[in-house]
Amino acid sequence: MRSISLLAPAKINLYLEIIGDAGGGYHELAMVFQSIDLADVVTLRTIGIDDFRIRCDAKEVPLDNTNLAYKAAALMAKQFPNAFAQYGGAEITIEKHIPVAAGLAGGSANAAAVLVGLDMLWQLGQTVPELQQLGARLGADVPFCISGGTALGTGRGDELEPLPDVDNLYVVLAKYRNLQVSTAWAYQTYRQQFGKTYAAAPEQLQQRRQRLHSGPMVGAIARKDSHKIAQLLHNDLEKVVLPAHPPVARLRAAFATAGVLGTMMSGSGPTVFALTPDLSSAERVRQQVQNALNDPDLDFWVAKCLPNGIQLSR
Repeated sequence: MRSISLLAPAKINLYLEIIGDAGGGYHELAMVFQSIDLADVVTLRTIGIDDFRIRCDAKEVPLDNTNLAYKAAALMAKQFPNAFAQYGGAEITIEKHIPVAAGLAGGSANAAAVLVGLDMLWQLGQTVPELQQLGARLGADVPFCISGGTALGTGRGDELEPLPDVDNLYVVLAKYRNLQVSTAWAYQTYRQQFGKTYAAAPEQLQQRRQRLHSGPMVGAIARKDSHKIAQLLHNDLEKVVLPAHPPVARLRAAFATAGVLGTMMSGSGPTVFALTPDLSSAERVRQQVQNALNDPDLDFWVAKCLPNGIQLSR
């Protein structure tokens, strides 16, 4: 029996712009991803069976073949049948620290960890780009979760270009425990309300992609200018999520008045995060916002920006 444990970090979006229609129900996006050290622990253990079993300590996480981690394992078995026949399946245990359905790519991070873990257990020797190609078949966030760090994402978000590390910022995150926002709903609603602003012609899409490549946010990241990065935070989905979910809007407003560098909703929400320059500032902001809102349903986390994705757990 062999086993391996991996850290699967969450991600936030420092920038999310919806620039057009990518077809097939997907959107053409321009995003800046950032890994943080709020991470699940994913352990894979060979147990002499020809299937995969999912275990998780969070009751919201499905334990059947609808779980993205299971889908990642099934994809590896299909892609590498000889290795699957030689080594068999595995028990996959997910120790959850990333909140579920929070806009932090927890499920995608778990799937990424399974791809990396089975590659190691089965001694496949796949490169990161090869694993990312497989990950893109599972979801748009999975390729980034494999490599992590700081990256520009275009297309559906799975066409990645590494950026200089943002490793000098701390993040305070907060989420209402019983509030979830459907990613599909957020994008569909945005399409209904703002679809007329979409770039249509291929040259328009390319121009708007390039605008981010050479734009202020990428420049601020290159200079490690924390204040400028915070000023340039942008998320198009706030336009539909905040009006529909007043608690998320109030949370964002509370962070904005707490002396942070900047604040924004992550992904499709409902998690809101704030950037701070150091750990002591992050702890102060967490306490201030917690006291101001005084809601027992509101959970907080403090994390640091990370330069990496999936890593071995020590």
